[in-house]
Amino acid sequence: MLGNMMARPLLVSQILEHGLRHYGDTEIVSRAVEGGIHRYTFREAGPRIRRAAAALQRLGVGSGDRVATLAWNTWRHYELYYALSGMGAVIHTINPRLFEDQIVYIANHAEDRVLCVDLTFLPLVESIVDRLGTVEHFVVLTDREHMPETTLPGALCYEDLLAAEDDGFAWPELDENAACGLCYTSGTTGNPKGVLYSHRSTVLHAMGACMQHSVGISRLTRVLPVVPMFHVNAWGVPYAATMTGATMVFPGPHLDGASLHELIEAERVNLLMGVPTVWLNLLAHLDREGATLDTVEKVVIGGSAVPEAVVRDFAEKHDAFVLHVWGMTEMSPIGTSNAWSPRLADLPPEARYRAQLRQGQAVFGVEVEIL
Repeated sequence: MLGNMMARPLLVSQILEHGLRHYGDTEIVSRAVEGGIHRYTFREAGPRIRRAAAALQRLGVGSGDRVATLAWNTWRHYELYYALSGMGAVIHTINPRLFEDQIVYIANHAEDRVLCVDLTFLPLVESIVDRLGTVEHFVVLTDREHMPETTLPGALCYEDLLAAEDDGFAWPELDENAACGLCYTSGTTGNPKGVLYSHRSTVLHAMGACMQHSVGISRLTRVLPVVPMFHVNAWGVPYAATMTGATMVFPGPHLDGASLHELIEAERVNLLMGVPTVWLNLLAHLDREGATLDTVEKVVIGGSAVPEAVVRDFAEKHDAFVLHVWGMTEMSPIGTSNAWSPRLADLPPEARYRAQLRQGQAVFGVEVEIL
């Protein structure tokens, strides 16, 4: 006997529509590649996302087709996350820090049909364009005013594509096990391996990231994801934040300590997410300036082991809790989280700092075996 409750499939488009319906006034703030700050709300993002889906469909993108991005954390990249997955295509985020040969291999292996590229990475794509065997269209993620001369054949301006469409695109009802995202991991021998995410896995991972014993993204969160959107979906932030109405503050290409500090202070960020190297640079900048982080409450760190000095500095100088997480590209990626707990609260500071270096406990849905 089957139950008859909640029979709808778990789809990325449902996350978007939930966010638009309940948190329309929530802001998405981005430091633009072209310069300056871009600011709009969920409610304003929705029509643009539907226009992007319509534009991609007009370019011939269909169900299961892969569309690649070489892009920073900005509002346009966020729009592609939902436009592509929502329409039934697969967003393939490529790490621009890889060697050119690896990028060529990844794009050809995935059989990407469209490549969406930020201005920063145009020279990179121009240098490999003759080796991209399956890409039919190149979309430059900018507006007409900043559209540069480029040797990319038939290069299209993203904002022009959106302006030519209306916002009536209807999200199809998809199988929740259909692919929606693709990320290649280079942490293996040989060529990078593609990890294919389903709608179901993406929605469940987003729900996991919202749990208090995990990352705890909520309506009260103002999150700065320094972890790139080309690296395991920015640890699920674009999905979890939309699901809960959290404010997203995207740093764009400016990841130095001074730029991050300015953005954190201006936008009253209370949650930081990134790898240790980024926070070492930020802490060094703060020390040089004699400045403190007055709004930050929690710093989620993953990707490599956290130095104890980082845990101590955030706690003693900035009154911020370092939450150590562990995961893998193959896990969407969060696997374990060392969140605040009664056990940590009962420890004296030095013992607590050492305990915070551990990776914590498995998030619901994850099973861990140590061999």
